[in-house]
Amino acid sequence: MPEPMTPGASSHASHEEGPKAGESPIKTKKTSEEPVFPSLHNNGTASGPPSETTNAASRLGDEDNDDEPAVATPFIRTSSPDSGAARAPAMTDTDDKSPDRLAYKMHKFNLYETASRYYIVGVDVSEKWYRILKIDRTTELAELNMTDDKIVYSLKQMNQLLDTIDDGNKGTGGIKLRCTTWGLLGFIKFTGPYYMLLITKKSTVAMVGGHYIYQIEGTELVPLTPARFKPDARNTEEQRFLGILNNLDLTRSFYYSYSYDVTHTLQHNITRERKSLAMGILNPSDDDLNSMFVWNDYLLQPAVDALRDPFDWCRPIIHGYIDQAALSIYGRTAHITVIARRSRYFAGARFLKRGANDLGYVANDVETEQIVAESLTTSFHAPGPRLYCSPQYTSYVQHRGSIPLYWTQDSAGVTPKPPIELNLVDPFYCAAALHFDNLFERYGAPIFVVNLIKSKERQPRESKLLSEYTDAINYLNQFLPRDKKIIHKAWDMSRASKSQGGDVIGNLELIAESVLEKTGFFQNGDGRTSPVSAQNGVARTNCIDCLDRTNAAQFVIGKRALGHQLYALGILEDTTVEYDTDAVNLFTHMWHDHGDTIAVQYGGSQLVNTMETYRKINQWTSHSRDMIESFKRYYNNSFLDSQRQEAYNLFLGNYIFAQGQPMLWDLATDYYLHHADPRDWSARIKRDYINWFNPSNLAKRKIPPFVPLRGNTSSRPVEFFDDYWLEYYRPSTLSSFPKMFAYKMNSTIKYIPFKSTQDGRYDLSPFRVRTDGEADIDRRRVKRSTGRLGPANSSLQLGGTEDDVPSITSGNIVTRGIGLQRWLQTPGQDKRPTSAEVRDAQVGGANEASGSKETKPTALEKTKAAQWTFTQTVNNSLNPSVKEQEAADYARYIRHPQEIPLVVSSDTPVDIDSSEYQEYVYGDWQAEGLMVTGDEEEIDVYAELIKIGENPLTVTEEDGPKKRYKAYRKWLRGKSFFKQQPLD
Repeated sequence: MPEPMTPGASSHASHEEGPKAGESPIKTKKTSEEPVFPSLHNNGTASGPPSETTNAASRLGDEDNDDEPAVATPFIRTSSPDSGAARAPAMTDTDDKSPDRLAYKMHKFNLYETASRYYIVGVDVSEKWYRILKIDRTTELAELNMTDDKIVYSLKQMNQLLDTIDDGNKGTGGIKLRCTTWGLLGFIKFTGPYYMLLITKKSTVAMVGGHYIYQIEGTELVPLTPARFKPDARNTEEQRFLGILNNLDLTRSFYYSYSYDVTHTLQHNITRERKSLAMGILNPSDDDLNSMFVWNDYLLQPAVDALRDPFDWCRPIIHGYIDQAALSIYGRTAHITVIARRSRYFAGARFLKRGANDLGYVANDVETEQIVAESLTTSFHAPGPRLYCSPQYTSYVQHRGSIPLYWTQDSAGVTPKPPIELNLVDPFYCAAALHFDNLFERYGAPIFVVNLIKSKERQPRESKLLSEYTDAINYLNQFLPRDKKIIHKAWDMSRASKSQGGDVIGNLELIAESVLEKTGFFQNGDGRTSPVSAQNGVARTNCIDCLDRTNAAQFVIGKRALGHQLYALGILEDTTVEYDTDAVNLFTHMWHDHGDTIAVQYGGSQLVNTMETYRKINQWTSHSRDMIESFKRYYNNSFLDSQRQEAYNLFLGNYIFAQGQPMLWDLATDYYLHHADPRDWSARIKRDYINWFNPSNLAKRKIPPFVPLRGNTSSRPVEFFDDYWLEYYRPSTLSSFPKMFAYKMNSTIKYIPFKSTQDGRYDLSPFRVRTDGEADIDRRRVKRSTGRLGPANSSLQLGGTEDDVPSITSGNIVTRGIGLQRWLQTPGQDKRPTSAEVRDAQVGGANEASGSKETKPTALEKTKAAQWTFTQTVNNSLNPSVKEQEAADYARYIRHPQEIPLVVSSDTPVDIDSSEYQEYVYGDWQAEGLMVTGDEEEIDVYAELIKIGENPLTVTEEDGPKKRYKAYRKWLRGKSFFKQQPLD
């Protein structure tokens, strides 16, 4: 049986103001008929918004799952070798006690060095089995030399092996620990020696099927040079190459996993595993990586050439965006995972990479997958066991990319919108044909093209591409089967958003529904007790940059798919999820972060137009933010993109140094780095202008049926095929549930006002629409009450109250007070409480204190009663007035000094209870004096402290042993003041 997943998993949710305590979700005549909802248990996870965290990034700070630190710690090794100890034989694959095949997957590494070699010692996730990789420290001109003996050691055996190496290198300094890492990213070479790139810090960002996905938080570049090697100071080219490589920040939006293939979609991974099991073979996922998304593919090539199993040591990484959140539906938890993968082909910055290259790869090619899974079980397996047949996993994939034509924009000038130029008009549209055939190969048919560029312009820019793109699709469609034709939906989204009555969201919803009808989505299952379906085809969305408009359209399509996925999981009774619900607010913030990340990677700034812009609910404060982002994008495109492009070209291997070739920074253009010589690829890619596609790519995708295990594998337990227990649950580690990743993620429960749920009238459902109309109902209820609230005793504070609803961005949690949308109300909807209401509130407070049975108002009700409209605030500011009571208070304040008597009596006034001062006034201290009581040591310290020397600012020799100069003595010995432990 698959084990139940830990409850309390979470989400990065933006929780708009919802139903108030005591408020009915529907209008009824009697409050007694209002539905009663389950109360929110105060279990520590719902105590309010957590403190502000940092991003992508590290979303969980410096801590990782199960008390595992973000920075790896070395395993225990004997400090000195024991030459007399017996050497136990190493364990090999053929031994009876050998671990299963998963023991070869190294999870954590120690890098040791001697004068002539590096030794990477890896340990598996269970921290039981060890392996060693030997790398020679060579000279500049030598080739990379590394050896993997494929022997599995125990900890004792590994310590003995390291002691032996230490013995053999005593003459040159022995063996030393250089650093501890989480993985090897590969090797790179410029003009001199090889460099080894290591992961030194990571953070957990998602968990899929019990397999963790990590974000890189720190890296280190280690040169493979001898210990006493001195680099040539005259070789400035080497240092310049290193500087260019450092322009690529690997700690931002690079991800990897030890046991899950993040380069492929969930549908592909499940299909591959089920096919392998049906054939009775165990095919490691590393043999089927999608090279398009492996960003360190060039760095991995030296390891691939030198090692038989390079991925036992090296980790393929993807670039893009990954985030995970969860919906809590009355105790049921559904995880939403968004994975965006950027293609490494034709990759670069905005104006420097446009359109497509000769091989059909387009700029800003991003595959975005949303996985929705109910967390009844953790793994991909169903009870039985039926391997990889869990019906709780669904997935939907979208694609964005530049228009697959030959077009550019010259950013050499200072204009923020350079003219668009069609460099080559190909009557057979070869680049578009190659691109769409690649999409058929990756996703199947049909391809639904959502084209959002402008159709009418005074000066034709985007419209030129619209015409050419339409002609290309019409030409290619001539030769496709009727039911496999490319569906082209062109719609001027920018014009619709600027028109007075343009319904942008409504039109996008219609497009999204038609997309889902054509492509479907992936749902796992065994095909017998649970249905199974596959996604056939993909929605390909583009505007000019594939950023703002594209992200909004993809969000709407993803929102529509979310409804279908939740319906398939049995969570919803309909396929529609409404806006302004907790579920969609959470989904919106995830897609905003997704769009911001992709926009920064391609355009240099975050999104300019967000979903609030297209829904026309953005606030007046957003205009300044839009202007700032536009300027940042213009600045980056004009001055910084060329440096980023050089870093991309170097890291991805588009430019490889060779003697006699120009340096990277001397190239006038990188056109020939991304466009191959036609004589090289034209002979290799033979394509017919009519039969431009591969018919096998159009075949319908099907999920293989469940086949029971046969032969030797039938007796194997589940953990032999997929041992997710070791990484996710870590049974050998003492841990607590709140420190596990499922608990440490943000949850919608954490942002629900706890007090508002105590009377059972707050609907905890994430599918309940939270609107301002509900706030009006609550406001009228407050007016009908005894008027017990007012500004004097309201809980409204500038920093927010305990019941404030936070505005959440993924990884960055910002608490706000009253939302602007509800603060900027129309005049007449609310009024400032009068002084009579203030007095009534004070009386009401006294009644509550005296034991009255009147219901105590919640902090949220107090906050709502204290809201003023924007108009009233402006009027009060422009027309200040002083009330009668305030004038009396001010008069009494200025008369106060005049009423102080000139002679002060020593008699204690009768009406003042001065009992607390009696001991002080008439105490024994007057006779005894101010003496210090305590042991002799304390008295000596105190006497020493009050003794003042002749030169109090000078420290003499006799002051040295005194306790208060302890820190000074440490400083004299060379220790820093700021790195010491606090003194006693």
